Amino acid sequence: MSAKEERGALTPPTALYDQALRLLREYPGGVPPRRGHSLPRRTAKGENPLSWKEAKSAVREALTPLPADPATLHRRFERLGVQERHKHLIGSAVAGLPLRAGQVDGARALGRGLIRTGTTALTVTAGIALLGRLGEPEDVPYLSVVGLFRDLTGPAVNALDLLDRRSAAVLWLAVHAGRDDLQPLVRALWTGNGQAVRPELISLPASCRSVGSAVARRIAEASQLPDLLHHHPSDTGLLSRAGRLLVRMGRSRDEPTDLLSYRDALRVYDSVVTRADMLPPTLDNAAMLLSLALDLSSGTGVLLDWPPGRREALLDSLGRLLAEPRWVVAGTAGSEADERSRADWIRRTGRQPFKRPATPDEFRVEVVAGDPADREPVEARVLIDGRPVVPAVFGRGLAHNPDYLLDEGRLRAGVEPREVQLAEADCTEGCCGALYVTIRRDADQVVWENWRQTMPGSREPAARLPAHRFDALAYDTEIARAENDCSWSWRARTIARLIKAGLIEQPELLSRWDADRGWISSGFDDPDTAVVTFWYVPGRASGSPEGAESPLQFRWVVPDDGTSPETQAAAALRRLAEEDPKSYAQVCGGSRERAEELGFPWPDGL
Repeated sequence: MSAKEERGALTPPTALYDQALRLLREYPGGVPPRRGHSLPRRTAKGENPLSWKEAKSAVREALTPLPADPATLHRRFERLGVQERHKHLIGSAVAGLPLRAGQVDGARALGRGLIRTGTTALTVTAGIALLGRLGEPEDVPYLSVVGLFRDLTGPAVNALDLLDRRSAAVLWLAVHAGRDDLQPLVRALWTGNGQAVRPELISLPASCRSVGSAVARRIAEASQLPDLLHHHPSDTGLLSRAGRLLVRMGRSRDEPTDLLSYRDALRVYDSVVTRADMLPPTLDNAAMLLSLALDLSSGTGVLLDWPPGRREALLDSLGRLLAEPRWVVAGTAGSEADERSRADWIRRTGRQPFKRPATPDEFRVEVVAGDPADREPVEARVLIDGRPVVPAVFGRGLAHNPDYLLDEGRLRAGVEPREVQLAEADCTEGCCGALYVTIRRDADQVVWENWRQTMPGSREPAARLPAHRFDALAYDTEIARAENDCSWSWRARTIARLIKAGLIEQPELLSRWDADRGWISSGFDDPDTAVVTFWYVPGRASGSPEGAESPLQFRWVVPDDGTSPETQAAAALRRLAEEDPKSYAQVCGGSRERAEELGFPWPDGL
């Protein structure tokens, strides 16, 4: 061995904590980079011979009994073949360790040693897990530093959530809040510049779309929002921002249950609603308050742990305020197209959350169109016993839209059981799952049973949900009301719904052209247009389809011409009956090869 090799062999690896601290000092102002740091690259150890079950057992064996020092745990991991790819198994293993009272101090000391001297992600993850279970306030700075390695951020944030929610939120934002417009606030939070937090929070972009639900919750936690509101009771800019953060927590397509994870939600709701009469009556504020009311009426906000009658009192307060002439005027103001769309939404939706349901609360369907500035999907919220089902049991996506659940009668109850997908994760079912229920009629009752959650990749069974029985007459009445209620819908959406209803009633309007109905709704990029899509397979009408496995998808955009939705839908259906839609629709899906084979141009950029 050369002298250089000998020195390398004798020099112990640098602790990850020390590496993170050094990297942090290298950045201007001691503020970490977006997305944190990468873990040091280590030499690969070849194929991993352990199965998931074997690795889980090996991790438990390495931790039992807990070693007296970090080096012993490191050697156990190596001897048992536990590798860094198994670090996700450590948290549950540590949580399940039986610890007698006399072992707690030793386990805590081991956790601190692993955090401060551990040289691998495995050993540091074990330290994080031990401090998540046994840590004290003095451990917070060390967890915050090692959590800057993005592979360790999740475990470190989970541990900090139990010790210091503010520090957990600051670390989470430092690593995950990548947008440029969030960086001044993140910098103020990380450096502890309390004087800058409030102005930076208020100066965030007004657009809700710039802040997701998780970011909104972590901003509220990191900035200690209830305390800010308490110390600045007359700051209407802060009050408005607090309301917008609540809206984002409860109305995001990503994680609609972030609101339920926010421990101070009730305090912030109270502050915003009880002081709402101080806010300037602007279109932005009217939209924000209406969004809060919709959430308190039928959204995730219903599920918070409210004192008896408090939620209803806040909802009544919002109803009285938004009915005042100055707020009615504010909700109709707007000259630009986006403002007019928002004002139209307020006119349509303004009294919806304040109406008492005509049918009993045992079963209700509330179609909710959110603020168009937020571009959230329309939801068909199902409420059982007054509580919204989807956010209560499925936290990975919003309830399906009425096009899917209501327009095609999926919620109707028949003698034959029917399984219905109520919600799907925004990233698709194949990624993060979906929620299903089976609906059937049983004499004079309708039964919702056999609830099913799909969770790809999970080895844990989904929670079992109870069956619910409803009076069949009341159920049918509510479904009919929801299916026929168009009060939530804007013109282009109504046109699309009427076209879709016509095609459901007369499928031959498309089938005669070798086409099948696809997605039909208002345009996402331009909500003032109706969009009709269909799938084309040559020979389908004659019963001899050619290339059914590779259909072409077409898209027809129907702009709103200002006449009544009924007139426009009828004209669209007549055109479908008289002219081959492939002559005026454009290819929007399938494959370039199939389009060229059939003589259709492939659109640029697809």
